[in-house]
Amino acid sequence: MNTTAKFAGFTVGLAAVFGVALGAGALLGPEPATPDSHDTGAHGAPAPAADTLPGGLLVTESGYTLALNSPQAPAAADTPVRFQILDNAGKPVTRYTRAHDKDLHLIVVRRDMAAFQHVHPVLDPAGTWSVPLNLTRAGDYRVFADFTPEGGENLTLGADLRVAGNYDAQPLPAPATTAKVGDYTVTLNGDITPGTASKVTLSVARNGAPVTDLQPYLGAYGHLVALRTADLAYLHVHPDGAPGDGVTAPGPGITFYVTAPSPGDYRLFLDFQHEGKVRTAEFTVSVGGAAPRTATPQPAAPEPAQPHGH
Repeated sequence: MNTTAKFAGFTVGLAAVFGVALGAGALLGPEPATPDSHDTGAHGAPAPAADTLPGGLLVTESGYTLALNSPQAPAAADTPVRFQILDNAGKPVTRYTRAHDKDLHLIVVRRDMAAFQHVHPVLDPAGTWSVPLNLTRAGDYRVFADFTPEGGENLTLGADLRVAGNYDAQPLPAPATTAKVGDYTVTLNGDITPGTASKVTLSVARNGAPVTDLQPYLGAYGHLVALRTADLAYLHVHPDGAPGDGVTAPGPGITFYVTAPSPGDYRLFLDFQHEGKVRTAEFTVSVGGAAPRTATPQPAAPEPAQPHGH
């Protein structure tokens, strides 16, 4: 055998050895990471670790896609919005695991945080969700679908919705620990630390008197949505206790655990029910810096122009 033939044979053998090694690695895969212990998420799902991607930033995740029928909508008080949740085969999902009394929670917020809605659409047999939205204020909106497909894990998907008209962008309200909505004042107590489940309590008063007869709403005495203002990341939040557990009182305080993934400004929206009506108190919170401790309330939120959609 000449030198060239010997070298060629050696090369083929070496390639075969490396091929076997690579094939074995592909079959075995990397060593699994040690699982972390997580908090319970907003609707009973594990809350993500601080270094994982927050919810709502992706339109497709874990094989599911939020598909709006149209990315544009007219500015009107009762604008119908329709969408589907598609599986990895492109088929509409029709079966869900109920969480907090609903199969799907739809959060709609304008990107400057000046308009917020939390509604619960209706699902038809073909897998299309529909709901009227109050979109009288033009601008770019983010639509969050918070749901758990049957047999799957809780997901929050996000998509953009554009509403035509003159966009009167508003500055973010300054951080404060009190917010007014009608006759009610809600006070925020507790600091949020990045990367940990932080305990915060929101106390409800009406005309200066503590409210001690809050009504259950979505399986708790309040529902809290938290969004990072820089990119509208959807935070995992869960209440501490539940109505009827023999421990949790119907006010004035409602306690939650909030996991903020990073320092920065966040917007908190608290839905609470009293005397048969759901109201929303709104806060700006600065995370990772010196939290202001001022008693100056934010401007009173106007009463909704249409039913809140709950």
